[in-house]
Amino acid sequence: MPLVEIELLDGVFTEAQKREMIEKVTEAMVAVEGEAMRDKTWVRTKVIPSGHFAIGGVIMDPAGVKAAAE
Repeated sequence: MPLVEIELLDGVFTEAQKREMIEKVTEAMVAVEGEAMRDKTWVRTKVIPSGHFAIGGVIMDPAGVKAAAE
């Protein structure tokens, strides 16, 4: 069974967005391997506390991540 882990910086995504990610990752696994994979696919989100994540050596907070994405 596949285990997919999504690491997210705390405060960047809403609970609704996290649920959508989980649903879409599950659907992607089903699209590749077939419907039988649905109940065997584990998707887990791991939240990284703000201040424990950096891009290019710069510690990021949610506002910094959103600005970097623009």
